[in-house]
Amino acid sequence: MGTVTRLDPRLLLQGYATGIFPMADSREADELFWVEPRNRAIIPLDRFHLSRSLKRTLRSGRFEVTVDRAFADVIAACADRDETWINAELEHAMRALHGSGHAHSVEVWEAQELVGGLYGVKLGRAFFGESMFSRRTDASKVALAWLVARMKAGNFTLLDCQFMTEHLASLGAVSVPRETYVALLAAALGGVGAGVVGDGAGAGEGFAAPPAGPPDFFALDRLLELTGAPGAGAAVGYVIAQLLGQTS
Repeated sequence: MGTVTRLDPRLLLQGYATGIFPMADSREADELFWVEPRNRAIIPLDRFHLSRSLKRTLRSGRFEVTVDRAFADVIAACADRDETWINAELEHAMRALHGSGHAHSVEVWEAQELVGGLYGVKLGRAFFGESMFSRRTDASKVALAWLVARMKAGNFTLLDCQFMTEHLASLGAVSVPRETYVALLAAALGGVGAGVVGDGAGAGEGFAAPPAGPPDFFALDRLLELTGAPGAGAAVGYVIAQLLGQTS
């Protein structure tokens, strides 16, 4: 790990492309440091755990879900906690990446109030999930479900969650060793040798090769328009649940 005080957005993208990401010790910290975990948490897109209760929530129409409507508010909400690794420098760099189209947010609303969401960085067929927050039961799960559906609809292959938590494990995340992660990352960024890579978690299953067609983060929006389910109400929840597939 190395430290850095100023974070150029181009340097930030280069870091993600090589498998590292920045963190700060606290909200008030002046310095950032690069992190390369020995084991990485990822969510295989075809193994997202859509529980029956989450499926009911998605199909209830209780929440409205948007993308990139309130990026600054989402990152501020993610940093608004007793312990955070998001300092002002990192927030500034992420907002710059958002302005250039490399960082995105998913927002969850209830009665026009922002109650949950997540943000992360998009590069090639990979999405690097940075942080999420929830102010209502299941709000962050709904945001993540929508992100997975968006990635599946848009020909993405790698959802990086950085560190494993019980919350992520309950949604289908697995831990892979650094070598496996680097291979998956290379495949997502267009490298050679993608194919099927073992997950390193003892599951005995592999990850699918990249799909045909370029990655498109907004393909889901066009799909919802075609199905007549723009982003709110019960109808859109049925489409998202169908994209996510397996329920248990």
